[in-house]
Amino acid sequence: MPMWWTGSAVIVEPSDERYGHNVTEQRVIANKPKIGARTDAAPAPAEPSSAAGSPARRSKKLIVLLVIAAVLGAGAVYWFLLGPGASAERGAASEPPAPEPGVVQELEPISLNLAGGRYLMVGLGLQLTVEVEDEIDPSIALDRTIALFSGRTIEEVSSAEGRAALKAELAAVLQADYHGEVIDVFFTTFVTQ
Repeated sequence: MPMWWTGSAVIVEPSDERYGHNVTEQRVIANKPKIGARTDAAPAPAEPSSAAGSPARRSKKLIVLLVIAAVLGAGAVYWFLLGPGASAERGAASEPPAPEPGVVQELEPISLNLAGGRYLMVGLGLQLTVEVEDEIDPSIALDRTIALFSGRTIEEVSSAEGRAALKAELAAVLQADYHGEVIDVFFTTFVTQ
């Protein structure tokens, strides 16, 4: 009686009685790939999990994302209102306020030698702070003016940009030399020849 099985199978064939004996043959067939067959074939797709697309799974993901967003938002609030990000605002608030301007002390114009045999007549007005009650000694301001302007070319002192740069430099020097009593400098006379 013949018996066939596919896959790993046992095949039993009927006996051969033609030759006078009863022969039973048994073969074992294994699930081996055929010669030359591809062995890297993709595995059969797994059955989709019913929980992967379920609304309960999606709501859990949404809750996790909302918690992460809330934690990041709380960290940003802390950083800018209470933490290191807020220290910049506190540092700006703790700086001393700008000094309040008082009277302007005018100095007599002086003549200076420029490069190339040219001359500059410059008069100064020193903006003092409110705290200064008496006039200050003008000799320091005149000395710094002579040192800064002498020997410059006519082009340096006659252009608007050059004049503004020299004025800013003179104001910074005088603020340091007068220990904050002078806060600005004005040109009351400025004549080149």
